[in-house]
Amino acid sequence: MGAIVCCGLGPGDPELMSVRADREVRAAKHVAYFRKKGHPGQARRIVEGLLAKDVREYPMEYPVTTEIAFGSSEYVRLLADFYDECAEHLARLASTAKVVVLCEGDPYFYGSFMHLHARLQGRVAIEVIAGIPGMAGCWNSVGQPIALGDDVTTVLMGTLAEDELERRMRNSDALVIMKTGRNLQKVRRALASVDRLADAWLVERGTMPGERVARLMDVHEADCPYFAIVLVHGRGRRMEAAE
Repeated sequence: MGAIVCCGLGPGDPELMSVRADREVRAAKHVAYFRKKGHPGQARRIVEGLLAKDVREYPMEYPVTTEIAFGSSEYVRLLADFYDECAEHLARLASTAKVVVLCEGDPYFYGSFMHLHARLQGRVAIEVIAGIPGMAGCWNSVGQPIALGDDVTTVLMGTLAEDELERRMRNSDALVIMKTGRNLQKVRRALASVDRLADAWLVERGTMPGERVARLMDVHEADCPYFAIVLVHGRGRRMEAAE
C-alpha cells in the first residue's frame, strides 16, 4: 500500500508548526492541499519557503466556499462528490509515492482531510500529525485563559439556528464560536440575548498576517473573514467561589 501523511500545520504562524510537521513538509516530494479556486490556500501559505524546489503540488479546489446549513442537500452532494474525487486522486498517487497533505490547525478537529480519511481507510496507509487548533492561537492572541477551574467550554458553529445558539450559550461558561463569517450578526444577537456580548472577543486571522483582536461589541461589520473566531472566556466560577 502507498502512504499519506496529513500534517497539522497549526493556527497560521509557521513558527507554531511542530518539529515533526516541519520535517515532513521540508522532505516532501508530493504535497496536496485544499484551497478556494483562484487563491493559494491557507495551508499552502503557511509552508511558503519550506517546500523543496522539485516538489510536485496538487491543489484540491472546493466546489463551494460559503458555509451553508448542513441540511442543504445540494451542498452536501457537491462536497461529497468533491471528496470522492480527491480521495481517488490521492489513492492513485499514494500507490507509488508518499503524499504529504497539508491541513491548517489540527486535522482531527473539524479538518477537511477527515472526509478523505474516511474514504481512504484500508486503501493506503495514513498517518496524521497533530497541530495546534486555530482557536488555541486565537485565545492566546487575546491573552486571557479560555477556561479556569471547573469551567465548561463549548465549541459552537455560527451556522446553527439562532435559538440553538442561545440554548447552548446559556449552558456553558467558556464559548468558542467558529464559522462566523456571514453569521456574525446572528451570533451577536444570540450573545446579547444571554447577556454575554460584553464578554465576547472577535479574533480575525489569529497568529496570521493582518491579525485583528477586538471586543465584539465594538465591531460594527455585518460579517467577517472565514478565519475568524468569537471567544467568550470562562470565569473560573468554582475557583472564585472557593476563594
